[in-house]
Amino acid sequence: MPTRPPSLVIPSLIVGLGNPGSKYDRTRHNIGFDAIDRLASRWQIPLAEQRRFQGAVGDGMAMPGHRIRLLKPQTYMNRSGQSIRAVLDWFKLSPQSVLLVYDDMDLPVGKIRLRLSGSAGGHNGMKSTISHLGTQDFPRLRIGISNPQASGPSKDMISHVLGRFAPQELKVLPAVLDGVVQAVEMSLTQGVEKTMSLYNGLDLATF
Repeated sequence: MPTRPPSLVIPSLIVGLGNPGSKYDRTRHNIGFDAIDRLASRWQIPLAEQRRFQGAVGDGMAMPGHRIRLLKPQTYMNRSGQSIRAVLDWFKLSPQSVLLVYDDMDLPVGKIRLRLSGSAGGHNGMKSTISHLGTQDFPRLRIGISNPQASGPSKDMISHVLGRFAPQELKVLPAVLDGVVQAVEMSLTQGVEKTMSLYNGLDLATF
């Protein structure tokens, strides 16, 4: 079996960030959960809540030769790192094998950004993850949810991220999530870095 170049970063655990409970379903802050649901459907990997991991977990084949684990932490956003750490410890995975998928209001709807490492950028789920993993050197995929300033300076940021997408945004979300799936699949076969070079400049709303 050919060995991968040491610089090639291939995820083996994909984590979507969000908040549990029906009141948070389909909110902007839960777009990471939506991405995991789309991946689970695409790869036919069932998700089941496991108390050991404080999350909903799936384990299966993303494509031939690529075993993958999916995780939706059920700890609420600001304690996401507890669940991720539990999965890493149980399966003896390194932080660099995690691909974290979450919302970013500094990106417009339709844009995504892949990075190999970086700070939390004010995101509570990322703060918790970095704290529990003890490093910020792990891949992440940020999905744009737009900035509330675009709707006027008085719009509250918390109500924005915990609110639902506008009707015109909902129309393009399926295309955005399909683009996220394709980006993740490319990262599994060609690595995160090469995927970054292709997808970070795309507008998935018109993909």
